[in-house]
Amino acid sequence: MIPKTLVAASLQPIMLSLLARKDMYGYEIIESAKKASGGAIEWTSNKLYPLLHRMEHDGLLTAYWRSSDEGPDRKYYRLTAAGKKHLEAERREWFRVTSLLEDLADPGFAIQ
Repeated sequence: MIPKTLVAASLQPIMLSLLARKDMYGYEIIESAKKASGGAIEWTSNKLYPLLHRMEHDGLLTAYWRSSDEGPDRKYYRLTAAGKKHLEAERREWFRVTSLLEDLADPGFAIQ
């Protein structure tokens, strides 16, 4: 299981990355994160929907309703152009952190 603090810090970039692949509704986002992480990430709707609404308010996402054959209509979320740009910036930041952690794990790495 991934520690909650790390999951909390990565919630937005992971969600943006999932939505960059395709438009999804809330439960589908939760299940996709769980599947992509091999079960290590288990989001709840209490965590997901406030972030989706904030990201929509911030212009990173847009939402629309689609009818479903399996029940009530579903609210789908889609990345906006600003959301795609924001995702690229977040990915660059995560790659820098990952690179730093890998460097520091190497006993031969010299801090200059």
